[in-house]
Amino acid sequence: MDHYDSQQTNDYMQPEEDWDRDLLLDPAWEKQQRKTFTAWCNSHLRKAGTQIENIEEDFRDGLKLMLLLEVISGERLAKPERGKMRVHKISNVNKALDFIASKGVKLVSIGAEEIVDGNVKMTLGMIWTIILRFAIQDISVEETSAKEGLLLWCQRKTAPYKNVNIQNFHISWKDGLGFCALIHRHRPELIDYGKLRKDDPLTNLNTAFDVAEKYLDIPKMLDAEDIVGTARPDEKAIMTYVSSFYHAFSGAQKAETAANRICKVLAVNQENEQLMEDYEKLASDLLEWIRRTIPWLENRVPENTMHAMQQKLEDFRDYRRLHKPPKVQEKCQLEINFNTLQTKLRLSNRPAFMPSEGRMVSDINNAWGCLEQAEKGYEEWLLNEIRRLERLDHLAEKFRQKASIHEAWTDGKEIMLRQKDYETATLSEIKALLKKHEAFESDLAAHQDRVEQIAAIAQELNELDYYDSPSVNARCQKICDQWDNLGALTQKRREALERTEKLLETIDQLYLEYAKRAAPFNNWMEGAMEDLQDTFIVHTIEEIQGLTTAHEQFKATLPDADKERLAILGIHNEVSKIVQTYHVNMAGTNPYTTITPQEINGKWDHVRQLVPRRDQALMEEHARQQHNERLRKQFGAQANVIGPWIQTKMEEIGRISIEMHGTLEDQLSHLRQYEKSIVNYKPKIDQLEGDHQLIQEALIFDNKHTNYTMEHIRVGWEQLLTTIARTINEVENQILTRDAKGISQEQMNEFRASFNHFDRDHSGTLGPEEFKACLISLGYDIGNDPQGEAEFARIMSIVDPNRLGVVTFQAFIDFMSRETADTDTADQVMASFKILAGDKNYITVDELRRELPPDQAEYCIARMAPYTGPDAVPGALDYMSFSTALYGESDL
Repeated sequence: MDHYDSQQTNDYMQPEEDWDRDLLLDPAWEKQQRKTFTAWCNSHLRKAGTQIENIEEDFRDGLKLMLLLEVISGERLAKPERGKMRVHKISNVNKALDFIASKGVKLVSIGAEEIVDGNVKMTLGMIWTIILRFAIQDISVEETSAKEGLLLWCQRKTAPYKNVNIQNFHISWKDGLGFCALIHRHRPELIDYGKLRKDDPLTNLNTAFDVAEKYLDIPKMLDAEDIVGTARPDEKAIMTYVSSFYHAFSGAQKAETAANRICKVLAVNQENEQLMEDYEKLASDLLEWIRRTIPWLENRVPENTMHAMQQKLEDFRDYRRLHKPPKVQEKCQLEINFNTLQTKLRLSNRPAFMPSEGRMVSDINNAWGCLEQAEKGYEEWLLNEIRRLERLDHLAEKFRQKASIHEAWTDGKEIMLRQKDYETATLSEIKALLKKHEAFESDLAAHQDRVEQIAAIAQELNELDYYDSPSVNARCQKICDQWDNLGALTQKRREALERTEKLLETIDQLYLEYAKRAAPFNNWMEGAMEDLQDTFIVHTIEEIQGLTTAHEQFKATLPDADKERLAILGIHNEVSKIVQTYHVNMAGTNPYTTITPQEINGKWDHVRQLVPRRDQALMEEHARQQHNERLRKQFGAQANVIGPWIQTKMEEIGRISIEMHGTLEDQLSHLRQYEKSIVNYKPKIDQLEGDHQLIQEALIFDNKHTNYTMEHIRVGWEQLLTTIARTINEVENQILTRDAKGISQEQMNEFRASFNHFDRDHSGTLGPEEFKACLISLGYDIGNDPQGEAEFARIMSIVDPNRLGVVTFQAFIDFMSRETADTDTADQVMASFKILAGDKNYITVDELRRELPPDQAEYCIARMAPYTGPDAVPGALDYMSFSTALYGESDL
């Protein structure tokens, strides 16, 4: 009241003193004020369903005056007197004047009797006082109010129009361009301002008055002829009319602001819903890919050939190189999107997002772990199968070689053993046959070892599940049966020769000695040829060196073997010499053996030819193993650098996310630099992958030069990329939370320091008891009584909505900022709807579609319930139901 008694009273009452004098000087002003004030009053009385015709007559009983004050103030006045007597009218007018005075306005020289008596001057003065108080006083523009504020508003709005210069509320408006400029500035589609002329004021004024009445609901309070025909139009009439423009346009601006606020809330909500849909789709696609891939990795059906298994290995490498990396990126992006969505929901006071059953981040991580376990098992199985097939191929070839040699040796032996030549032989021939048979038995015994080797190889092929085992078994069984039969035939022939031996005494010792020495020497050469042609497989340089040493030892025995060969040939030469000397009649060859000197020489020459070939093969294999050793050392040298580098980077990133050096922007910049350095390190990983590819192509299965495998490096690299991306996302979310909640850097540092203090294991998370201790240290009163436990359970439901049993730093600062900062609440949204609805308890479908963009209007309509109150109209909606749908009952 004191404020109005001092400053505002002077502003109002000074015009009152001028008002009396102006009426006496220019009666035209009275006419303008009558029409303007009458139209202004009727614009408000229409809301109550009534109006006035004669301003000095219709307010005399005070009833419509009290009604006018109730409409423009929104308050209830004292109950009016309904009597027709003068005292009743004076009482009603006094109630109206008292209400005006209660609003801080002093009425000078205006009494109830003058109003009841119909005094035009006093009535107009009272109405002007009401207009000043309720239509002009509350106007405020750039720290100016009332008349000065309204004038400044007009000047600001018409400033872009070069032919309009508003300096007052009388002659500045005579040409009508000021009114047209105000309308065109706010509603340019209503007036073609470019066609207006300053020298045609009547057209300009009538255009403005007609447009304002038709489109802006501003009654026609002035006559264009009165304004043009008056040297100085009435200032109060102009101010009254112009204030109607101010209120009309400022109300539209408030509605626009309210609509914008609703649009913002709706846009955030729609964006969050889209993020939820994107998460569900990406999670479903990733889980489906994992579901399809795991059965492929768990398929352990072996192939029969090395080529087929190597194709499987190549398919697995394509999966590692081409198919899996995009899915690793999708998994990382999925976690980032999930964390960003949860942060946005917390910032807008929305419930935490709970994905569909089976699509939680933990479910995806579990499925991913199963995938990697299956992948590891599949790779191990592939390598073991390749080793097995390699071993099988070697054994099968060895079996075929030994079997072929044995079959060649046994060829014809059964026929020979079944001969009955001893029945007609001479004594010397019998002795020869007996010696020959003894030599055969020696040879047979020497071949016993080869038969056992063939059986052992066949057994091993069966144990290793060789695909052609039936044919191997059949051939082995045939050899064993033949061997048993040879043994039986040999025994039977010996018995026959021994029975005949008593009749035979002469024997040629030289032939016998030749046969005895030639047979083992021949067997030795056959064994040597077999060994020299035997295939070998080694995996290390030590193994090839062992084979080379054994070969050198074999070559050292060749001189002694050559001496033995010469001695055997000497025996044969001695026989030939005796035959030639004594003209012995020899029928055929040596009766004791089938081994001829030519055969011995041929096999000996063959052995000499095989030795250098064996030297070349061992030399080539030695070179290959040296190359493999260089590949091992090259891979080991790089892996021993990259492995510790990845571990160091992981530790450094962990320290950055925990320590408090600089602002969050500094930490983010530092992390981005780390991310850049990590990305720039990718070529070294690719180079190591290339070396690993060469090692696998060379079938190298172990490496003593490093403890790191390519799988270790891959897993570490993927964890490093995921960790840096997740850490950057956490810092970005912290910045987003800080900026949205207005948290200072000092507060952020305090939160981080408290969090780190109770993070004893430096895991980046707090357990429930650690988090509780942290809250108590920050001043929260959480006791061990039931009430304290209930409060702590409520807080845990906020910071750990997924019930993982840990609290992250992001959830911690979200909770602290929620406790200290204001957010855009449901009350603000409802206040915005209240502005759009006006005085009604509902809002119509047409109003929503007019004030909001189409998609957001339909979004609201779909979530509002129909309004069923007594004042409902078709299309009425209960906008309070929107808050329940969007925020839940707890926020109302």
